[in-house]
Amino acid sequence: MDVVERIKAELGSSPVVLFMKGTPDFPQCGFSAQTVSALRALGADFKYVNIFEEPEMREALKRYSNWPTYPQLYVNGELIGGCDIALEMYQSGELKTLLCGVGAVK
Repeated sequence: MDVVERIKAELGSSPVVLFMKGTPDFPQCGFSAQTVSALRALGADFKYVNIFEEPEMREALKRYSNWPTYPQLYVNGELIGGCDIALEMYQSGELKTLLCGVGAVK
């Protein structure tokens, strides 16, 4: 399986996927930590991929998404954005609405 197929497999494995630095319990950058905090505040069910454990995917995902930084939040396989966009959507209530729509928040 090539790296693009692996990215697509990860995106298809859960309605909400966060490509991040570290893990939700041990984020390795402040932006990843803030994004996880917003998702957890909503009680969201999400999958994460630690890009430090996937160096090939880490580089390929930047090209795949045309987004140069991490974290990257995807809903239903579509890039939502990084930390700033996720936090803006959280504060406006838009993130909760989006996640409820895919069954990731009850």
